Amino acid sequence: MYGYTRTSTKDKQDDDLQRRALVEAGVHEKRIHSDQVSGSRAARTRTGWSALDALLQDGDELVVWRIDRIGRSMIDIINTVHDLLARGVSIRSVSDGIDPSTREGRMQLNLMATFAEYERELIQERVQAGVDAAKARGVKFGRPAPDAKKVARNLRTVQHLIDSEGLGVVEAAKTVGWSKATYYRHRAAQAGS
Repeated sequence: MYGYTRTSTKDKQDDDLQRRALVEAGVHEKRIHSDQVSGSRAARTRTGWSALDALLQDGDELVVWRIDRIGRSMIDIINTVHDLLARGVSIRSVSDGIDPSTREGRMQLNLMATFAEYERELIQERVQAGVDAAKARGVKFGRPAPDAKKVARNLRTVQHLIDSEGLGVVEAAKTVGWSKATYYRHRAAQAGS
C-alpha cells in the first residue's frame, strides 16, 4: 500500500493533513510520496509522482486524500487513473470515497475531474483579470529598465580595469556588481545603439 500527497505550494499544514489521513487509512509513513507543485502540471512530470509510479505494481493499492491530488486537468487525472487500473493498481480516495474500479466511481471521477478543471480555469481567469486591471491602472510588470548613465559609467569602469589595471573580465565586472555575461550584454547593447 502506497500513498500520495500533493500541495500546490509549500503549504506544510495541508501536506500534514493529507499525510495524517493516509496514515490513518493504513499507509506506512515511509511509503507516502509527495509533490509540492501545481496540479496543473501533468502527473508524469512531477518528481514525487514519478518515483511512486515506478514502484507501483500489479496488486498494489494507491491511497490518496482526494482524487484531485493526482492532478487538476481532467484528461491527466482520467489517463493516470486508467493507466493505474490497467496495471492492476487499485486506488482509494479517503476523503471523497471515489472507487474508480466501479461504474459509479468512474462517473464520480469524471465529475470531480471536470469540476477541478473548471476551478483551475476560473482561477486563471481571475488572475488574468487582475493583471489586466493592474495594467489599466498603469502598473508596470517586470524588471525596471537599467539606468543608462549608470550602465555607461560601469562599462567605462570595467573597460578601464581591463585595459589599464590588467584585470580579467570576470574580476573587473565583479567590481561593479556584474557578472561576465552582464558586462558583455551591456557592451553589445551599447555597440548596437
